[in-house]
Amino acid sequence: MSGTSEQAPVTGAPDEPPLGIDALLERVRAGYRRVGAREAYEVARSGEALLVDIRYAALRERDGLIPGAVVVERNELEWRLDPQGSHRLPEATGHDLRVVVICDEGYASSLAAASLHQLGLHRATDLVGGFQAWRAEGLPVQPTTA
Repeated sequence: MSGTSEQAPVTGAPDEPPLGIDALLERVRAGYRRVGAREAYEVARSGEALLVDIRYAALRERDGLIPGAVVVERNELEWRLDPQGSHRLPEATGHDLRVVVICDEGYASSLAAASLHQLGLHRATDLVGGFQAWRAEGLPVQPTTA
């Protein structure tokens, strides 16, 4: 999807009724193409995308990690991936970076991907079904080390 296309605003105008979470998810997901677990695995393996795991620590400890994924707590995501930010990760090389955000089940990651779009990361997307879909697909998972 091109970064020049106009997207519907995430929130309604002041005179519109507030959106519920389901409508908000539908609206933000309409702004990009989500990826399945197998595609996320392939684009990460080929170096075409950066996998970013935003699950909180207890879930990572319980279920394990995706090898090669960068762990970024959700509350730090925008600061770490903004290519212009002073607190960016070394991997945050530019606005053309393809990022696949991963949460536990694919809900919080949609909102996170939409936030990255607002920062100009127009190729940001998220994993349909999140980490649970990754694991169900039988893709690599490694235990966390204590």
